[in-house]
Amino acid sequence: MADDKRKRVRTRDVVADGLYIASAATRLRLKNAILVHILANGEDFDPDLYLGEARSALESLAEEAEADAAARERERKIARTRHSDSDGTHDYRSRDVRNLRRREKQSLHVAHQLRLRAADDAELHKLIADARAAAWTEVAKNIDRTLRIEASRPDLEPDYARMRSARMQALQLVDLPKLRAHRRSTRTQKQLREAGELPDILPADVLPAGAIDPGELE
Repeated sequence: MADDKRKRVRTRDVVADGLYIASAATRLRLKNAILVHILANGEDFDPDLYLGEARSALESLAEEAEADAAARERERKIARTRHSDSDGTHDYRSRDVRNLRRREKQSLHVAHQLRLRAADDAELHKLIADARAAAWTEVAKNIDRTLRIEASRPDLEPDYARMRSARMQALQLVDLPKLRAHRRSTRTQKQLREAGELPDILPADVLPAGAIDPGELE
């Protein structure tokens, strides 16, 4: 009795997970459709326009679940006649029949629930509302990101003071020493050139020993 109860709980959990994944996939599909219709085509939002899309998405997922159940049934019938050792993960044997039957029933449960939801306009409208909220969140994030890039101001940056301190330290410890070394190198080159020990024209890709490439200061 306890074993049967655990199996029922496990089946219920598997079905719930399958429905959750199916709902998430449907919301994603609807969100993309909403973005295309509103942003690309400039249409007004009307939830009734997406009922067919939502219903089609759920029915497609139900068909996938039914196909999975049919595959498990075929594997179960073949496995029933095999009693030798398995050669791999999907090489089922008679001892796998019970597990295959359970997986078949789970897929059928998922398919049944998806078809019920596909026929329920209230459930479809809920999915559409969730997808619209997700679409708006994505648009809002993109707008916020664009505004931060194009209109960045110190008083709008929460970490500006801390990052300014870090940038000043980097300037003092890294950039200024490089600049001083570069100036010393430049003076040395000038002295050597005036003494005739360095060509007047030095190839751009050749620097004397100890010289600093100005590009490092960028």
